[in-house]
Amino acid sequence: MPDSTHGNSDPMFFQLVSSFYSAALMQMGKVMNPVTGKVDRQMELAKNTIDLLGMLQTKTIGNLSETERQYLSHTLYELRMNYVDETEHPSTTAESSSTQSTGSTESTPFTP
Repeated sequence: MPDSTHGNSDPMFFQLVSSFYSAALMQMGKVMNPVTGKVDRQMELAKNTIDLLGMLQTKTIGNLSETERQYLSHTLYELRMNYVDETEHPSTTAESSSTQSTGSTESTPFTP
C-alpha cells in the first residue's frame, strides 16, 4: 500500500498530469496555444486527452500517494466539467472562447 504522505509524491507525476491538463484546455479552446498564438477548438482531441488521464487514473489505482490521487481526481473533474460545458455550447467559436478564457468554468488543478 502506498504511503499517503506528501513527501512520497513524485513531482514528475504532477508535471505529467499538468501537461495533459494544459493540453486539454488548449484543445477545448479555453486558452491560447502559446506556440501558434491562436485559440483552436478541437473537441475530439480534448476528449482523447481527458480519456488518457482517465486511463492513467484507472491503471494507477493503489499506486499513488493520497496527494497524487486527489490531484489526478480533481484535474479530471475540472476537465470533464469544462468539456461538458463546451459540448453544451456548440455555437461557441474559437474567437469567442479566447475572450472567455477566464470564465467561471475554467480553473487550475489543485496544487499539493
